[in-house]
Amino acid sequence: MTKFVCFGEVLWDVFDTHKKIGGAPLNVANRLKSFHNDVAIITAVGNDELAKPILKLIEDLKINLDAVSILNDYNTGEVNVTLNNKGSATYSIPQPKAWDKIPYTKASENLVKQADAFVFGSLITRDNVSKETLFKLLEVSNYKIFDVNLRAPFYQKEVLIDLMHKADFIKFNDEELYEISDFLGSKFNNLEQNIHFISEKTKTKHICVTKGEHGAVLLYNDFLFYNSGYRIKVKDTVGSGDSFLASLISKLRNGATPQDSINFACAVGALVAANEGANPVITAKEINAFSLI
Repeated sequence: MTKFVCFGEVLWDVFDTHKKIGGAPLNVANRLKSFHNDVAIITAVGNDELAKPILKLIEDLKINLDAVSILNDYNTGEVNVTLNNKGSATYSIPQPKAWDKIPYTKASENLVKQADAFVFGSLITRDNVSKETLFKLLEVSNYKIFDVNLRAPFYQKEVLIDLMHKADFIKFNDEELYEISDFLGSKFNNLEQNIHFISEKTKTKHICVTKGEHGAVLLYNDFLFYNSGYRIKVKDTVGSGDSFLASLISKLRNGATPQDSINFACAVGALVAANEGANPVITAKEINAFSLI
């Protein structure tokens, strides 16, 4: 069993007709736990009514919440989600919220030191408090997994480049890959060329790029692995990338081959997109049956 720590935002995804608990780090933690990993989360919520269901969910999922801070001066996060006619989501993310102010604690330091892998995203760096906590925790991490999550205007070129240099594994979508390749001065137009370009620039041997319905590409120790995607009817894309990442790193860190790992991750990501919300319950039997049809 692999020990993972996820760092960053927990919040409510607010849709037109309903709301669901989410935030990329919690979505990743939830899916990692469903695969029987040992999982902890480092985050912050407000001392308010919105926090209570989130804390209960984390506890019910048996995710370690020793490093979840409850703050009196900031409210629990909410994000307004708009879906287009294809189920693709756009987000409005008010600030500041409690997750912008995650403190550095001895509990968080110990969790990261003891973990096999530390998972974090770029959105958490929009506020200096959480950003400084992240950079301190990166200093004691054993294996750093960077989930690039570009939400304009909440990112800075210099911070992204710094985080990529610190990471052992980077996950992008294809649009993010090209945008960041441009940041770094790439002259290439080909996806694979830009993956190798970023790998060389940042000295990162493990890079994955998702391509929506067309699957994903994984660079793992100088070799490329592909999955061309699965046909599904999209209900909404919220959280599908998070479940993809959790599935991929769970398989890789527990000893599966890169090809089996990317196949599994693409199947899980597709099944999440075929359901409502970020964290539908999906059984191993469903995943295996879906990927074999």
